[in-house]
This record gives sequence, C-alpha cells and structure tokens, in this order.
Amino acid sequence: MTHIKVNVDGTSYEDDVEPRLLLVHYLRDRLGLTGTPIGCDTSNCGACTVDLDGATVKSCSVLAVQADGSAVTTVQGLAKDGEWTGLQRAFHEQHGLQCGYCTPGMIMAARDLLRENPQPTAEEVRGALEGNLCRCTGYQNIVRAVLAAAGRQDGPADASRTAGAGGAQVTEEVGA
Repeated sequence: MTHIKVNVDGTSYEDDVEPRLLLVHYLRDRLGLTGTPIGCDTSNCGACTVDLDGATVKSCSVLAVQADGSAVTTVQGLAKDGEWTGLQRAFHEQHGLQCGYCTPGMIMAARDLLRENPQPTAEEVRGALEGNLCRCTGYQNIVRAVLAAAGRQDGPADASRTAGAGGAQVTEEVGA
C-alpha cells in the first residue's frame, strides 16, 4: 500500500491505496464521486476526464499514486453553492447531451478548451473534443453548448445572458 494525499473538489483526503489503483476507481469507489464515469478503461472514450493540477487527463489512464500531492477537479466540483457554471448551463440549455454518460468528460474537456481559448470556432471545439466520444448525439448540440458557454465564461447565472450574442455566433458557426 502507498500513502497518498490529494485534494479533490476542494476537499483534502489521505488514503492508503494499492499502487495499481486507477484514479477513476479511487474517485468512484473510495471517495464515492460517481459523477466521473468509467467508460472504456482504455482512455479511448474520455468519459472519465478530470482536471489534475490544471491539466485535463483521462482518469482511467492515471494511477491514484500519481495524483499524490495534487489537486483534482471532477465535474462534481464545478458547481459552487449549487450554482451550475455557465458551461454546465449551456449543456443543459443547448441539449448537449442525450443519455448523459459522456457529458462529464465533454464538460471537462470543453472547460479546458475555454480556459485556453475563450472564443473558439466550431472547428476548434470539435478538435478539442476529439478525444471524447459520444455514442448518442451527432455532436452538433455539444458544439453549440460550448460555443454558447464561450460568451458566459463560467460566470454566475445571469438571466440577461442566456444566448444573446453567443446564440448568434452558434447559428453562424454551426449552421443551425
């Protein structure tokens, strides 16, 4: 067993873990954070994407011991005081999900994109989400959601900024 200290969604944890335990299993089985799904266990689908010290990673390809001393943010740690981020609201409003299984990974990958590129084009969104698979949608609404969120930048809910100019951008770039 190896002793680790990790901060997950703002809470510090200390645990003894087997060196071969994957981060996704640590999050789900040890911490009960089931918002990070196990999609493929081979890093192909991206459903288990989390933020590890500011870098987006597929948690099925990272050992829990590799997260020792790190900060991990899961999709469950994004909302503050029960308030969804602009990106989460955009996924809901733009119907950027169907079954929802891929949604946590899509949101985490899109969040990383928007940190690096606050005003991406539809093509840039598609490129950034390339490592995340969705078996239910045609990706159109997922792209729309990310473009709509680009106008919000994860700010608090604001009734005056639902789609606004971002909505026009979505229509132009996605062709809806």
